[in-house]
Amino acid sequence: MRVKCVICDKIEAIEDESLEAKRLRNRPIHTYMCNECSSRITKRTNARIDTGNFKLYRTKSEKDDW
Repeated sequence: MRVKCVICDKIEAIEDESLEAKRLRNRPIHTYMCNECSSRITKRTNARIDTGNFKLYRTKSEKDDW
């Protein structure tokens, strides 16, 4: 299966029977990101978390209301 990275527009080939290919076929909202872009985003996010200025906003669950 040929896929295109949403960030750098690099076209790669992945196995047709892989779990990632199945997810992309069955759920069109899922997007593909190449390994270089994924590792770059992970590294930069971890650097922002280490600064202490990073806030992760999550939706409230029912447990938070108690």
